[in-house]
Amino acid sequence: MVVAARRRAVRDRDRHTDTAHLLHALLEHDPEARAAVGGPQSLARVLGYLVQRSIGYGLRWQSSVEDSAAMPLVPAPAGPADTAGLAGPPDPVGAAGLDGRGKNAEGWSPAASAALADARARARRRGAPRVGGTDLLAALAADPRSRAVEVLERAGIPARELSARIEAAADVYADDGGAAR
Repeated sequence: MVVAARRRAVRDRDRHTDTAHLLHALLEHDPEARAAVGGPQSLARVLGYLVQRSIGYGLRWQSSVEDSAAMPLVPAPAGPADTAGLAGPPDPVGAAGLDGRGKNAEGWSPAASAALADARARARRRGAPRVGGTDLLAALAADPRSRAVEVLERAGIPARELSARIEAAADVYADDGGAAR
């Protein structure tokens, strides 16, 4: 999924893979994420905005880097890496978007890097060895300044409600005796 987002950014001639690229690839490849967005009309509206990115809607984004409420454009000075909870099998998100010190790596917007890190943290909190599509979707919807949230909101899907719905579904699943999601 991360590779598909990078490929989409390159094809669109964007300097960075941003949260809208991640959202587009996620919705194309993950059935749980598609279901979380809502019914067919909601999904069609979101995908419609994402498809328009290269032909007009996203053109204003091409000359700028997506900033984040979670991670500023100017990173903090380097400090010790947080390696807690990083053991276990690799996941499809892996270390995408981050360099070895957990800082934004070249090619990823700060908001995309923050969303990928948040998705990994969500998976760790629920005890999962891999990041799930709904982990990434919740992380993308959590940053009110991200391009993914802008697309979701313009398509009529309130990002806060989407995050709450994903969290509620995870809590219900955990209450049924399954793994916490």
